[in-house]
Amino acid sequence: MHVCGLDRAGLITHGDKELGVELARQLDILIGRRTAGEPIAYLTGRREFWSLDLKVTPDTLIPRPETELLVSVALSQIPVDAQWAIADLGTGSGAITLALARERPGCRLLGTDISPAAIAVARENAGRHGLGRVSFREGPWLATLADERFGLIVSNPPYVRDDDPHLDTGDVRFEPRVALLGGHDGLVAIREIADGARQYLEPGAWLMLEHGYDQAHSVREILIRNGYRDCTSFKDLSGHFRVSAGRYRHRQIDHHPRPADRQG
Repeated sequence: MHVCGLDRAGLITHGDKELGVELARQLDILIGRRTAGEPIAYLTGRREFWSLDLKVTPDTLIPRPETELLVSVALSQIPVDAQWAIADLGTGSGAITLALARERPGCRLLGTDISPAAIAVARENAGRHGLGRVSFREGPWLATLADERFGLIVSNPPYVRDDDPHLDTGDVRFEPRVALLGGHDGLVAIREIADGARQYLEPGAWLMLEHGYDQAHSVREILIRNGYRDCTSFKDLSGHFRVSAGRYRHRQIDHHPRPADRQG
């Protein structure tokens, strides 16, 4: 489909098409790269996320279905007509930022990333989908947020332990290490975000974090130690707790409802 420029229907209706010499050569090259384990998303330069066709490169993580849980949990707390400022830390290809922007067009979305190459990909994806009120800034985590306040901060940060044996298997072998490695226990970035996000959250606003399947308890403890309340974890379709959230204890707390279907 990729080499011939066909969609799935076109592949079926033109199944007897013969490849020319150049297309056959391109296909052979791609098959060789795939045989070596390179992810199909990097071979085609595309991955679907939240029904958005996104460009991906080896400078960005490949968006995964599990991360759609973070989008779902976030949307459960954002009114349809909201006009909030929302930050997505470590935006990568812009997947989370753009999914939220499409579903809540009244909100202003800001994606940050330390990688200038990732920011370039995210901006291209935003332009391709014509999503307004979206911007991107280059810098580590919260460093580019200045004196702003946000109604919601979300992040899918690095949370893989540095010695995790899975780093040498599957697609992750080809993905950027800076977007994967979370330190000796996988929680270094999560600690930094939980600590720093407090000064950027509106009263009663949520911080929502994706994390590893076995890290929910530790992440909730980090949130509690940093003064967050209503700390909550959410299961993905496989039954693993993959997203945790908390509201920071400002002196004046508004009355955002607590998300349902949680463990807290």
